Amino acid sequence: MSAALSRHARSIWLAVALLTLGGLLAATKLPVSLFPHIDYPRVVVAVDAGDRDAAQMAAEITRPIEVALRAVPGVTRIRSTTSRGSAEVALNFDWGDDMAQATLATQGAIATILPDLPAGTRFEVRRSDPTIFPVLGIALTSDNLDQQALRQIAELKVLPALSTVPGVAGVDVLGGSPREFAVDVDPGRLQALGLTLPDVATAIGKANSVRGVGKMEDRHRLYLVLVENRVASAADIAAIPVKSGQTSGAGLVTLGQVAHIHPAAAPDFTKVTSNGRNAVLVNVRQALTGDTVTIVKAVDARLKQAGLPPSVKATPFYDQSELVTGAADAVRDAIILGAILAGLVLFLFLRSGRLMLITGLMLPAVLAATCLALFALHMSFNMMTLGGMAAAVGLVVDDAVVMLEHVMRRMQEGRATTPPTLLEAAAEMGRPLVGSTMATIIVFLPLAFVSGVTGGFFQALAVTMVAALAVSLLYARYVIPLIAAHWLRDKDAEAAERADGFMARLSKWYAAAGDGAFKRPALFAGIVAAALVVLGVLAWSHVPSGFMPAMDEGGFVLDYKAQSGASLEDTDRLLRQVEDIIRATPEVASYSRRTGLQLGGGLTEADEGDYFIRLKGGSRRPIEDVMADIRQQVAAKVPGLEVELIQLMEDLIGDLTAVPEPIEVKLFGDDPKQLADAAAKVGGAIGKIDGVVEVVDGLRVAGDAVSVRVDPGAAAQQGLDPDAVASQVEALVGGSAATNVRAGEQLVGVRVRAPEELRRRTDQIAALVLTAPDGHAVRLGAIAKVSIDPGQQQLTREDLAPFIAVTARLEGRDLGSGMRDVKATVDGLHLPASVRVDYGGLYAEQQKSFADLSLVFAAAVLLTALLLTLLFERLAWTGAALATVLLSAAAVLAGLWATGIELNISALMGLTMVVGMVTELVIFFLAEIDRDAALTLEALREAGAKRLRPILMSALIAVLTLAPLAMGVSRGAGLQQPLATAIIFGLVAAVPLVLLFLPAALWSIANVRRRDVRAA
Repeated sequence: MSAALSRHARSIWLAVALLTLGGLLAATKLPVSLFPHIDYPRVVVAVDAGDRDAAQMAAEITRPIEVALRAVPGVTRIRSTTSRGSAEVALNFDWGDDMAQATLATQGAIATILPDLPAGTRFEVRRSDPTIFPVLGIALTSDNLDQQALRQIAELKVLPALSTVPGVAGVDVLGGSPREFAVDVDPGRLQALGLTLPDVATAIGKANSVRGVGKMEDRHRLYLVLVENRVASAADIAAIPVKSGQTSGAGLVTLGQVAHIHPAAAPDFTKVTSNGRNAVLVNVRQALTGDTVTIVKAVDARLKQAGLPPSVKATPFYDQSELVTGAADAVRDAIILGAILAGLVLFLFLRSGRLMLITGLMLPAVLAATCLALFALHMSFNMMTLGGMAAAVGLVVDDAVVMLEHVMRRMQEGRATTPPTLLEAAAEMGRPLVGSTMATIIVFLPLAFVSGVTGGFFQALAVTMVAALAVSLLYARYVIPLIAAHWLRDKDAEAAERADGFMARLSKWYAAAGDGAFKRPALFAGIVAAALVVLGVLAWSHVPSGFMPAMDEGGFVLDYKAQSGASLEDTDRLLRQVEDIIRATPEVASYSRRTGLQLGGGLTEADEGDYFIRLKGGSRRPIEDVMADIRQQVAAKVPGLEVELIQLMEDLIGDLTAVPEPIEVKLFGDDPKQLADAAAKVGGAIGKIDGVVEVVDGLRVAGDAVSVRVDPGAAAQQGLDPDAVASQVEALVGGSAATNVRAGEQLVGVRVRAPEELRRRTDQIAALVLTAPDGHAVRLGAIAKVSIDPGQQQLTREDLAPFIAVTARLEGRDLGSGMRDVKATVDGLHLPASVRVDYGGLYAEQQKSFADLSLVFAAAVLLTALLLTLLFERLAWTGAALATVLLSAAAVLAGLWATGIELNISALMGLTMVVGMVTELVIFFLAEIDRDAALTLEALREAGAKRLRPILMSALIAVLTLAPLAMGVSRGAGLQQPLATAIIFGLVAAVPLVLLFLPAALWSIANVRRRDVRAA
C-alpha cells in the first residue's frame, strides 16, 4: 500500500486540488436559507362563502367538505374551524407522503363537491410549507398619501418589480382597500320612480360592456368587430340611463339624478400600521429552493429602481436574512475559532509549526469537498448543514492529529526516518482510523428512519457530517501520510521532544491515578459505574425537557384577540395602548401591526390580528425577557385584550406541523354546552399553574349578528318574498358590485348602496325602505322582526367529531414539567365521562421526537457494539466499551442538569453523537493492545501511556472547537447550543473513563475469567 501511495502521489495531489476548487465553486452556488427543506405533511383548505352564520356554514359547507376530503388518499387527520362565512380545514398526512400529489388530490375532491355547495362558495388549497411566511416584510408609509394610494403604488410598481426576482415564490400586499366608485342611491327618489337598487345595479352592469361579435375581412384587412360601451369615470357612471318604470312608455332618468357617485374604498374591516402609522405591507415569500440572502439583496436593489414617489418610504419590518446571516456568521466564527484553538492544542503537545500548517490546510480542503457533496445532493447552507460543519471541525482535525501524532511518535522512536518508513508508520493507523471514523458515521445511519421535524432537521446535519468525515478519513489516510513523508524533518521530532516535559507531568499524574485504580480494579470500576449511574438517573428525573431549542431570532410575533365582536374602532383603541408599551420598550427597533389579518394568513376576525416586533441588535436583554416584560405590561394596562407572544420560527414550525402552542388540551364531546363548560373549567384550572401563561379556553366567539327574521305572510301581502327582501337589504347595507371599470391595468369596482347615514347604526335597519314589485314602499320593520343575536361561537371539529382545544404557553419553566402539572390538574377536575381528553400541541410532537431519537440512540449503541466486535472479535472488550460509552451518556445528562439546558431534540442528537465520539477514543485505546495475546496489566497500562497524548489531544480539540457553539452568544446559535454542550460533557467524562475505567473493567473481567479457569 505504501508503494502504491508513492506511485500515485501526483494523482492524489491533483484530485485534492480539483475537489477543493470544485468545493469552493459549489460554496458560491449553494443557496442560503434558515432551515433545511422539509415536506410538511399538511394541506390547508380556506373556504369563503360570503356572509352567513357559523352554524349554517358548518352544516351546509364545512361538514360536506370534511366528508369529501376524508376520502383523499393518505389523510390521517382532519381538523376544521368554522366562523361567520369562512372556514379552514386542515388535512394531515404521513411524513414522507408526496405532498404535491396530496395537494392535487385535495383540489380534485373540493372541485368535485363544489357544484353541491351554495352558490358563491370559493376555496383555496395550499400546502403547508415555509413559503406561507415571508422572508422579507416591507412597510410603505407616506406623509401625504392615503392607504389607497399606497396600495396602488404597491400593486402597480412594487409587486411587478419584486415578483420577477429569482427565488421569490410570491408577493402579498396587505392594507389599503382597493379603490372603487361608490354609487350612493337616494331611496326616496328610487321609490318615487318605482326603481330598486337591483334595478340600478343591473342598469350599470349592462351599460358597461365590451363584446366581440365576430371578425370580418375587407380590403385585405382582418377586422375584429367590437360592440362596446366603456365606462371610465364617475361622470360616465352618472350619465348611465336608468328606466323609471316597467311599461313601454316609461321614461328614463340618468343615474346621476338618483345617486351620488364618488371615489371610495372597498368595504374592508382590517387595519394595517407600521410604527403607529397607517401603512401598506408588502410580504415577500421565498420559493422552497430560494436563497434568502440573495433574495433580500435583490429585492433591496429592485426597490431602489422601482421609481417610488419621493414621499413614499419603504422600511423593512422583518428581514429573515439577518437571522440567517447571523447564524451563518456564528457557525463561521465557531469554525475559525475552533480551528485556531485546535492548532494551539496541537502546538502545545507537539510544538511543531509544520504539523499546525498541515492540519490548517487539511481543514478547509475537507470543508470545501463537503460543500461539493452538499451541492451534488441539492442541499443548502442552513442552520443544520452549517452546524454540522461546525460540529465536524473537531472530528476532522482529530483525524489529522491522530495520524500526525502516530507518525511523530514513530519518528521520536527512530522507527520512521525516511519517506518509505514514514508511509509504513502511517499505514499502521489505517485500521484504527477507519474504525474510529466508522464509529461516528454509523450513529447517523438510524436517522434515515426518523420522520417529522426531527428527522428533517437532523438528517441534513447527519449528511453534512458524514460527508465531512468520509472526506476527512480519505485525506487522513492517504493525503496526510504523503505530506508527512515528504515534508516532516528530524527537527519536527526534536520539537516534539521539547514537549516531553509537559507530557511527562501528565504521564506521571496518569500513572499515579492508574496505581490507585488497578490496586482493586473491580471495586474501582464498580464505584465509578455506580456513581455515574446514580447521577444519570437523578439527572434524568430532574433535567428540564423541551422540544426545539430556544433561539434569539431578533424579533417575535404578538398575537392578540380583543373582546369577541368588538368593532374595528374599539379594537384599534386598545391596540394603540399596546403600541405605547411597545414604543416604550428600549429594545424595540420597529414594529408592524395587522388587524383582521395575520402575518402568515389564516382565518381571522376583525377583533384579532398580530404584531411583528423587531428588536435592536447588539447588547440588549434576552428576547425571552423582553417578551415577558411586554406580556406583563399588556396584562396590567390593557384589560380585555388576550395576547400570545412567540418567536416567528417557533410559530412557523408549530403552524406547519399542526398547533404552535406548547400546551393543547383537546376536549371531545357531543353535547355543545357540556363541552363548553368543560373547556371553561380546564382553562381556568390550568391558568393557575405556575409558569402557565396565555391560556385560551377555545371558546372563540365570532361576533354578534343583526337578525332579520322575515314574516313570509306579511311579506307576501306586500308582493315580496324572503329572497327578494334579502336581496334588497343586502344592496342597501353591504352594497352590490355592479361592474368593474378599467383604469389602466387595474379594474375599479362600482358598488351600489344606500347612503351611509341610513346604514350607520343597527337600530336603523328596521327603518330601511324596500320597494315592492308594483312600486310602493315598505318599511323592513313592517314585514320582518329585527333583533340582535349574541355572539356566535366558532365551531371546531377533528375527524368529524366536535371538540374544543384549550391552549397555553409556558414562561420560566420547561415543557415536560409543565405538561405533568397540566395533566394532573385536568385529571383532578373529574370531567364528565362523556368528555374525552387528549393532548396535542408541540408536546405531542415532542413525545414523538423523543421516542424516535430514543430508538436512534439505542440503534447507535447496537451498531457500535457490532463495529467493536468486528474490529476486535472480543465480546468482553465490546461489553466494557459499551459500559464506557453509556457512562459517558450519563455524564451528558448530569451536565445538562447542571447547566439548566433543556433535554430537547438538539441535546438528544448530541447525546447520540457522544456514542460515536467516545467509541472513537475507545477504538484508539484498544488498538494498542494485541488482541491475540493474553491480556496483562502491563499491556493495559502501556496502551494507556501510549494513547494518553492522542486521547487528550482528540478530546481537547473537540471540546474547544465546540465551545463557541456551546456558548451560544450569537443570534441563531441557540439551535446548536444543546448539541454542543452535550458533546462537551460527554467527552470530558470520556477521557478518564477510557483511560482508567475501561482498562480497570477489562482487567476485572480478565481476573474473573482466570478464576473461572482455575476453578474448573
